[in-house]
Amino acid sequence: MKIKNYAATYTGLPGSIYILLFARIVTSIGNFVFPFMTLLLTSKGGMGEEEAGVYLLFGALLQIPGSLLGGKLADVCGRKKIMTLFMGLAGLCFIPCAFIIDSPDAFTYIPWLLIASSFFNSASHPASTAMVNDLTRPFNRQAAFSLLYMGMNFGIAIGSIVAGFLFNNYVKLLFLGDALTTFLSIMLLIFFVHETRPSKDEMDYVIDTDSDEKAVEGGIIKALLKRPVLLVFALIDTVYTFVYAQTNFSIPLKANAVFGQELGPKYYGTLNMINCLQVIFLTTILTMATKKIKAVYNVAIAGLFYAIGFGMLVFVNGFFGFALSTVIWTTGEIISATNVGVYIANHTPVSHRGRFNSLINIISGIGSAISPYVMGGFIVSYGVNRVWPLVFVLALGASCLMLMLGKAEKAKVSDKA
Repeated sequence: MKIKNYAATYTGLPGSIYILLFARIVTSIGNFVFPFMTLLLTSKGGMGEEEAGVYLLFGALLQIPGSLLGGKLADVCGRKKIMTLFMGLAGLCFIPCAFIIDSPDAFTYIPWLLIASSFFNSASHPASTAMVNDLTRPFNRQAAFSLLYMGMNFGIAIGSIVAGFLFNNYVKLLFLGDALTTFLSIMLLIFFVHETRPSKDEMDYVIDTDSDEKAVEGGIIKALLKRPVLLVFALIDTVYTFVYAQTNFSIPLKANAVFGQELGPKYYGTLNMINCLQVIFLTTILTMATKKIKAVYNVAIAGLFYAIGFGMLVFVNGFFGFALSTVIWTTGEIISATNVGVYIANHTPVSHRGRFNSLINIISGIGSAISPYVMGGFIVSYGVNRVWPLVFVLALGASCLMLMLGKAEKAKVSDKA
């Protein structure tokens, strides 16, 4: 009976959601490069932590214009066209990296090619999220986001362990594999997913409803200022993304410090696999357990798991401790990932889905953008072990703020009643 209940969580979704699921699995299996970018720049490129942080910061900052461009084009030209165009450009950037990796001046060019790939990827993301919003309604949105998130991590679970073992001796295959899976995912979109951008009639229908999704006229800033709770939510989520960015920056550096440069990447790859396997097996359970709780309160709960999971790393000096920490912060990741998109979608006008997703992601993404640079300098000055008490305080504070936002929304609704 329980197995039937788990399966029922994901039945009855639009057919295109299932195609998007397969596309994300394929892309995630080949997502070899970016999870290992810190180690690529430091171990292979010979950069220090602070210099690597500068490159990562620059790449993250370029995602801002990329996301704005992609969001605007998604609302004007359509979701499918923008996704396929920019995903294709992102995949193409990996190919030259594979052929110059063995040259002496490889890292004169590779960081910039990866930054370009990150720019193009960021341009595709608002269209992808807007497509999911188009295909779903509030009653089935959490299930859709949950399923796609679970599928993505299923792919990463396979890809991360492979990438961990290829990293030291077969970096060329990482670049080529990333490009190939990107192009395969594009083929799925081209042949099996229809365009979802709402027609004028559909927008006119939503205008007549009382939903926060009703279409509005005017620019994105005007529309966003009419939804101050969404803006506050995004600002608090910035702290969450700052904290979560340690998974790709401070944690691999901590793993290298504990296990050495030979074993560090392999153990880090294994931790990524644990993270992804937990997502695969627990996402449905956590989705069912939290589906009756408002999205904003679920995100507050996620912050508590972040605080404990990342904070405990100050005491960890063995693989078991790393694994336990990963299990705890991954629980927070699952709850956050399956509710942040739901909250944003439920407060976004149908007429501005692409642009809202781009701008909200930019605001929230500021945390992950500045995190490598800030923490790179912090680690140089104080050491990687001082990261974790700071992260604990940030995550706990963000959790409290999210709880306060939920209570403020509840009070506002009570006042209207």
